[in-house]
Amino acid sequence: MVAGSAHLQQRASRCVDPVGHAPHQELPTPHTLSAPPHRPMPPWAGLAVSQRLPGLTPQMSANNGTAVEEFVLQSFSEEPGPRILFLAVFLLLYLGALAGNALIVTAISLHPGLHTPMYFFLTNLAILDIVCTSTVVPKLLENLALKGGTITYQGCMTQLFFLTWTLGAELLLLTVMAYDRYVAICRPLHYSRLMGRRVCALLAGSVWAITVANTSVHTGLLTRLTFCGRNQIQHFLCEIPTLLLLSCSPTTLNNVMMVLADMYFGVVNFLLTLASYAYIIASIVRMRSATGRQRAFSTCSSHLLVVTLYYSTVIYTYILPGSGSSLENGKVVAVLYTAVSPTLNPLIYSLRNKDVKVALGKVLSCICGRHGPCRLTG
Repeated sequence: MVAGSAHLQQRASRCVDPVGHAPHQELPTPHTLSAPPHRPMPPWAGLAVSQRLPGLTPQMSANNGTAVEEFVLQSFSEEPGPRILFLAVFLLLYLGALAGNALIVTAISLHPGLHTPMYFFLTNLAILDIVCTSTVVPKLLENLALKGGTITYQGCMTQLFFLTWTLGAELLLLTVMAYDRYVAICRPLHYSRLMGRRVCALLAGSVWAITVANTSVHTGLLTRLTFCGRNQIQHFLCEIPTLLLLSCSPTTLNNVMMVLADMYFGVVNFLLTLASYAYIIASIVRMRSATGRQRAFSTCSSHLLVVTLYYSTVIYTYILPGSGSSLENGKVVAVLYTAVSPTLNPLIYSLRNKDVKVALGKVLSCICGRHGPCRLTG
């Protein structure tokens, strides 16, 4: 019994190899802790070290693998000269989009003559443009200033959520605005009944609710994926197609849901918009008065121009198949619907609409009047 206790104490005083090898070394004394002896690395350790790429943090996931905590974004331009030029251009576009859409919202809100369904939906479009450009452009400016950069996993998912939400909401809202123009031109006697306040609120609320639900599904499916290898996004923003290419988990369900969303938001709404304008154009052609035709066309031309610009860029990005060249061109197209389109929309609707120009003139007069007298003509 005494011999057995002594034997156990002797085994406890030695270091046992975790792999199961025989003990070979006494426990280190305090003065030897700073210089531990060299031990051979187990074969599985090399794999864990090889996965620690730049931008990866060894965070253990549920499948005992390393998970990506941040992504590396590409810069819009690598050359110093063009990068500074792009930085200035995108900054001006961002400030113009914020100022223009904010003025549109303020003018429509303060001018009682613009409290109609068409301008109510235009207000929603301006709010979506502000959210869309604020989701992407600030990070783009940062990457241009730093010649590329990183975005955290949480930041990437947040950017993807708001970008997918605003893109889908704008597609639905453009369809609702096309329906509003169809009722106004093709069924003018029933306009007040078909486009009352309750109907407009229901349509706008449906746009926001449907797109939030759709975006929540896509974002939730993405958070279930594991990103354990490459972390370099071939884009300057986080989008669903680029992130699916980096996942090391099966993405079949994500691809199916993305195709269904593309069919609904892209194809179905595009066909509904085309059908609305087919009826609108047919009604305008049948009008006998040239003044009536010109007035009807002027109320639809701005919306038709916005629809053409927006659908052409979104269809190119999400529906056309990707290739090496299209990925590079996709960056330019992404700038169109995240920076250029939100800047042009207020100009399109204000320059081609007399009522909006009058309301904007009153708003600017009030703003200038606080800082000194100013006179606006036209």
